[in-house]
Amino acid sequence: MNAEESQDELRPEYDFDFSKAVRGKYYRQYLESSNVVVLDPDVAAAFHNSAAVNQALRAMLHKPIKHRT
Repeated sequence: MNAEESQDELRPEYDFDFSKAVRGKYYRQYLESSNVVVLDPDVAAAFHNSAAVNQALRAMLHKPIKHRT
Protein backbone atom coordinates (compact mmCIF):
# COMPACT_ATOMS: atom_id res chain seq x y z
CA MET A 1 0.00 0.00 0.00
CA ASN A 2 1.44 3.34 -0.96
CA ALA A 3 0.98 6.70 0.81
CA GLU A 4 -1.80 7.78 -1.55
CA GLU A 5 -3.93 4.68 -0.79
CA SER A 6 -3.45 4.91 2.98
CA GLN A 7 -4.77 8.49 3.21
CA ASP A 8 -8.29 7.73 1.98
CA GLU A 9 -9.70 4.40 3.12
CA LEU A 10 -13.36 5.43 3.12
CA ARG A 11 -15.72 4.03 0.57
CA PRO A 12 -17.02 6.60 -1.94
CA GLU A 13 -20.55 6.47 -0.44
CA TYR A 14 -19.12 7.66 2.90
CA ASP A 15 -17.27 10.60 1.43
CA PHE A 16 -18.67 13.70 3.12
CA ASP A 17 -17.81 17.30 2.47
CA PHE A 18 -17.42 18.74 5.98
CA SER A 19 -16.99 22.24 4.58
CA LYS A 20 -20.78 22.34 4.17
CA ALA A 21 -21.49 21.12 7.73
CA VAL A 22 -23.24 23.41 10.20
CA ARG A 23 -21.82 23.42 13.72
CA GLY A 24 -24.50 22.97 16.38
CA LYS A 25 -27.30 22.43 13.85
CA TYR A 26 -29.25 20.16 16.22
CA TYR A 27 -27.94 21.58 19.51
CA ARG A 28 -31.12 23.44 20.51
CA GLN A 29 -33.34 20.49 19.54
CA TYR A 30 -31.17 18.17 21.63
CA LEU A 31 -31.39 20.41 24.69
CA GLU A 32 -35.16 20.63 24.43
CA SER A 33 -35.60 16.87 24.03
CA SER A 34 -33.28 15.69 26.80
CA ASN A 35 -33.96 15.84 30.50
CA VAL A 36 -31.07 14.42 32.47
CA VAL A 37 -31.13 14.47 36.25
CA VAL A 38 -28.06 13.52 38.26
CA LEU A 39 -28.81 11.86 41.59
CA ASP A 40 -26.61 12.20 44.64
CA PRO A 41 -24.75 8.95 45.36
CA ASP A 42 -26.77 8.16 48.49
CA VAL A 43 -30.05 8.58 46.60
CA ALA A 44 -28.84 6.58 43.59
CA ALA A 45 -27.84 3.71 45.90
CA ALA A 46 -31.50 3.28 46.86
CA PHE A 47 -32.53 2.40 43.29
CA HIS A 48 -31.53 -0.53 41.09
CA ASN A 49 -32.24 1.19 37.76
CA SER A 50 -34.00 4.09 36.07
CA ALA A 51 -37.32 2.22 36.03
CA ALA A 52 -37.26 2.08 39.85
CA VAL A 53 -36.57 5.82 40.02
CA ASN A 54 -39.43 6.56 37.62
CA GLN A 55 -41.80 4.34 39.60
CA ALA A 56 -40.94 6.13 42.86
CA LEU A 57 -41.35 9.57 41.28
CA ARG A 58 -44.71 8.65 39.75
CA ALA A 59 -45.91 7.42 43.15
CA MET A 60 -44.89 10.76 44.66
CA LEU A 61 -46.81 12.65 41.98
CA HIS A 62 -50.07 10.93 42.93
CA LYS A 63 -49.83 11.61 46.67
CA PRO A 64 -51.56 14.74 47.94
CA ILE A 65 -49.21 17.41 49.24
CA LYS A 66 -49.67 18.13 52.93
CA HIS A 67 -49.12 21.76 53.88
CA ARG A 68 -48.02 22.74 57.35
CA THR A 69 -50.37 25.08 59.17
